[in-house]
Amino acid sequence: MKVLLVSLLGCLVVALPSASAQKTIKWCVTTQNELNKCKHLATKAAALECHLQPTVIDCIKSIKAGGTDIVTVDGENVYTGGLKNYELHPIIAEKYKKECCYAVAVVKTSSNFNINELKGKTSCHSCYRWSGGWNIPVGKLIATKKITWEGSSEMPVERAVSEFFSGSCVPGVTKYPNLHKTCHDDYTCSNKEKYSGDNGALQCLKDDNGQVAFVCHNAIPESERQNYQLLCMNGSRINVEDYKTCNFAREPARAIIARLEADSQYIYNVITKIQVSDLFSSQAFDGKDLIFSDSAVDLMLLPKRTDSFLYLKEDYYEAMQALKDGNPKVPDTTVRWCTIGHPEKNKCDTLKVDSKDPNDPKDRKVCLVEASVDDCIEKIKRKEADFLAVDAGQAYIAGKCGLVPVMAEQSNKDSCSDGSGDTASYYAVAVVRKGSGVTWSNLQGKKSCHTGLNRNAGWNIPESRICGQTNGCTLDKFFSEGCAPGADPASNMCKLCKGSTKTVGDESKCKPTADEQYYGYDGAFRCLAEKAGDVAFIKHTVVGDYTDGKGKEWAKDLKSNDFELICPKLGDKTAEYTEYENCNLAKVPVHAVITREDARSAVVSLLTDAQSQNNDIFISKDGKNLLFTDTTKCLQEITKSADEFLTKEYIDLIERTYKTSQLVPDLLKACTLDNCVVAKQS
Repeated sequence: MKVLLVSLLGCLVVALPSASAQKTIKWCVTTQNELNKCKHLATKAAALECHLQPTVIDCIKSIKAGGTDIVTVDGENVYTGGLKNYELHPIIAEKYKKECCYAVAVVKTSSNFNINELKGKTSCHSCYRWSGGWNIPVGKLIATKKITWEGSSEMPVERAVSEFFSGSCVPGVTKYPNLHKTCHDDYTCSNKEKYSGDNGALQCLKDDNGQVAFVCHNAIPESERQNYQLLCMNGSRINVEDYKTCNFAREPARAIIARLEADSQYIYNVITKIQVSDLFSSQAFDGKDLIFSDSAVDLMLLPKRTDSFLYLKEDYYEAMQALKDGNPKVPDTTVRWCTIGHPEKNKCDTLKVDSKDPNDPKDRKVCLVEASVDDCIEKIKRKEADFLAVDAGQAYIAGKCGLVPVMAEQSNKDSCSDGSGDTASYYAVAVVRKGSGVTWSNLQGKKSCHTGLNRNAGWNIPESRICGQTNGCTLDKFFSEGCAPGADPASNMCKLCKGSTKTVGDESKCKPTADEQYYGYDGAFRCLAEKAGDVAFIKHTVVGDYTDGKGKEWAKDLKSNDFELICPKLGDKTAEYTEYENCNLAKVPVHAVITREDARSAVVSLLTDAQSQNNDIFISKDGKNLLFTDTTKCLQEITKSADEFLTKEYIDLIERTYKTSQLVPDLLKACTLDNCVVAKQS
């Protein structure tokens, strides 16, 4: 009887579907035709469930509330879904056979005005609310204050445009006569209106019913390109073949949006098991572009960190923002310092930088707090913060996100006084306890201490040195366990981390902030000194700075001679900790302050004054390496380009590592994402 019961239970267990197979994906659609197609797709993938809502906005609200899970939208609604009241993220994007639309302003070669002289001209638009003909160009003209519109509900944007141009043809608009003044007859976005669509808007220009046509770049036939030029945002006019450098913005691919916590990999796996012929065809359901674009040929899973801003790219995002909210407001002159964790925020708050205006003595800075450097980089890119100091590995990622290094930490006091700035690098070293028997040759399988995930000396350099160009090699596989703050909490790279030790269930454990006692240079060294790990990957000055009575309380009994260096060139031998010039992993750039190019002068001015007004700017009383490395003596302006500062050798090293590693930072992938991929055709 017991055997029979066990057998029956075994059958039941086998019969139960896996947890992932039980997850339902509630797909929101907005028309009956889309619903019919969705139900057809659901016959191909049992996890899909179809829900009809009146509009895309209703779908967005439904997803936010948890009633549904996903909806496919265009760029305008990727923007809307990403607003703070919804906080939806794009997770999957379409791929196409052809390039996405670059919105351009086309004029006849014989004309003689530029983009700054558009006011009072006549215009042709492909269609109201179309990306190339309305949303992008009108949004960009508002964003750059060429069209004045404050975003008032009392004065719709359509009225502002009608008052800017002396006459227009905007098919689809009937309320403002000036916006269909030059149309042919019907005013609708249909074949009934001669000037509708991209081809129609170009014909409107040809017929001299408009002096400028707002269309997609591909509307101009090759045989006629010599007759036209493009108006560029910098005031120049160039040939139409140069549309990639002279446009308002590129329309992004349509994308599936979902809540932040959505299992995007699972959703992607379910959808992509359906045949392409079913996904990207609407003919059988009496419609066009139902759920997906009929022109799509494939789908692309987006990096997890991708949000609406990173997906849409700055030009398109700013155009949508202006189209909804009006001309950008005059920015506050206060400079926003992005800090990591509350110890940094507290230090930032205590530093005061006096205003240069004696009649306005307020602090010139404001301190913001974020959970990680990546969060700060994204905030700065969004213009919601202005700067912070990072290591070279993070500066590389920031550069790929459009930011620039503007000031470098200088640890040589003499260089500070003479202004030479010649100590713009340091050595990344691997430190072990003397007599431990750990060498470079037997390092595999040992326990490791890292300053942080994707940090310079602590991760990028050792990964490059250890894994080289070996595909699939990563430090988490090479070492048995370690502490790399910022790693996945469930991974072996968080096992050795200590946290703050202040609370039960310490949320600080393995976080890339000063609350984690094994974070940063001295944190990785402490991990080694306290025998949690066998090797620490740190900066060459750390051993000398934290031993022989010079370090923090935890390091008061440490002796410098108790530590030594290992490196590839010595194999199974070791070197004294002072022999870093001969035994190191790489010579790398120092930490640097990063910001946007448009904020460069304000940030440099603020920090120049901050270090002259605050004697303790480089001292961390309630932590370690807060805001800047504790060994910093001054900040010096970087006059080199970002690539010159980082050096070609260092950039090659980082890029070689990322090419072979499986742990490419998600922010790097999101910042370098192409949001309109042309799929390779077999």
